[in-house]
Amino acid sequence: MPGSPRLHASLSVDNVIFGYTPGTLSLLAVCHGEGPSEGEWGLPGEWPRVDESLEDCAARVLRDLTGLVDMDLRQLHTFSAVDRYPGRRVVTTAYWTLVRQDRQPLRIGERVEDARWFPVDQLPPLIYDHGEILATGLAALRGELRHRPVGLDLLDEAFTFLHLQQLYESILDTRFDKPNFRRKLLAFDFLEPVGASIREGTHRRAQLFRFNPERYRALEERGFSFSL
Repeated sequence: MPGSPRLHASLSVDNVIFGYTPGTLSLLAVCHGEGPSEGEWGLPGEWPRVDESLEDCAARVLRDLTGLVDMDLRQLHTFSAVDRYPGRRVVTTAYWTLVRQDRQPLRIGERVEDARWFPVDQLPPLIYDHGEILATGLAALRGELRHRPVGLDLLDEAFTFLHLQQLYESILDTRFDKPNFRRKLLAFDFLEPVGASIREGTHRRAQLFRFNPERYRALEERGFSFSL
């Protein structure tokens, strides 16, 4: 536009990768090995190549920096504050996903010093606006949990209600009354008993359940409202 100041903007991609192990929600962070953030921790990110989409860039970043592949990445938000990156204008689009952490072996890429899972309440300081990106990702994850079933790829094939409650409590950072939680989840009709039980610690034996895949997928499509 005539008379407008020229802006030299760059594009980047950042990934918010949540990992779950029983009772703990974690975030994947990388320690940068080069550039202005060398030696500092941040989200896995990169500049897109001229011949790739942002989605393809997000997948490549994870593969190259951490060794993670086949992630179900979903676009989160575009962050465009003029001062979010030092010395230049950079607009970043963030992607997010949630995976079973102990099923995702990490490989440290050439351009990072380290790649590590951190519990979300024990994170090192994150560079730039990555704390804001993380907060947006957490809000998206928690919103998803309240409107879509979660757990099919995060729990063992057979699990107790305690395992399921730990998953919900870890993500939502809250505690639920056990009877109310059980009643609410059973009402969604996507769980079925497997006809077996296990002993949980010193407590009485606990019944084992599994997800009904058809009902689980149907709830993913139409959604529901979870609140206690």
